[in-house]
Amino acid sequence: MTPEEKQQKLAVKINRDVMDFIESRKSLFLSSIQPDGKPYASYAPFAIGDECLYVLLSEIALHAINLQRNPDASVLIAQDEDSAKELFARIRVNYSVNAELLETDSAAWLEGVDILEARLGERIRNLSQLSDFRLFRLKPQGGRFVKGFGAAYTLVGNTLAGEDVNHLREGHKKRTEAA
Repeated sequence: MTPEEKQQKLAVKINRDVMDFIESRKSLFLSSIQPDGKPYASYAPFAIGDECLYVLLSEIALHAINLQRNPDASVLIAQDEDSAKELFARIRVNYSVNAELLETDSAAWLEGVDILEARLGERIRNLSQLSDFRLFRLKPQGGRFVKGFGAAYTLVGNTLAGEDVNHLREGHKKRTEAA
């Protein structure tokens, strides 16, 4: 098998692993940027769209205000601590994202609400009727997938699974004694 064929086979496997993992989770951690430039961490339930994630956020919450001011954000989807074999190597995927605010009652809004409702239930329909709720489409701008020690991959491209993947092979090395 050529190196190119090995890389292609790895990419297909990691793409599938990424999608299986995010489909198994229902909430994400979201880091947005406050007006003073400091990060703000929060969480939100999410749904998976066509190469994007959808979140429905109240404007009462700081993350919704922050995303409207600055669409650059970071998302982390992580394995639950209780199900992790190793706390330091929890399965996780993170993305740099661009948050697009969708116009209320637009075709994109209706599609996103439908996708969220199918995944998270009727509460989404009720929340989407409240005037303070905003729908954001989070578009990945690259990311990283960690399956465990020695199994970390850069996700290249603007897709959830990565258009290509790079296995991060360099990293953990023992410290050497100073002479």
